Amino acid sequence: MSHGPSTDWGEDKSTPKKTRLGLILFAIYGIIYAAFIAINTIAPKVMGVKILLGLNLAVIYGFTLILLPIIMGLVYSWICTGFEKKAAAQKKEGK
Repeated sequence: MSHGPSTDWGEDKSTPKKTRLGLILFAIYGIIYAAFIAINTIAPKVMGVKILLGLNLAVIYGFTLILLPIIMGLVYSWICTGFEKKAAAQKKEGK
């Protein structure tokens, strides 16, 4: 009982841009995470320094590592939607 695809998606011309953006955001997060690991390995006492509202660096950095990918995901989605709309507009114009 194969019904086939429900819609014709066609080729996504924005895939290379979306892939590159995803890799850039992943690299940025990887660098931030590596810095967190390096600080904990090399100078763990630094994580005890109070920096904001009485919270130490470990808490602030930890919450940042949790919230940052959520924010990055929203930014990625927003930018990729723009790429897709631009590609669809170019396809409509026949470019």
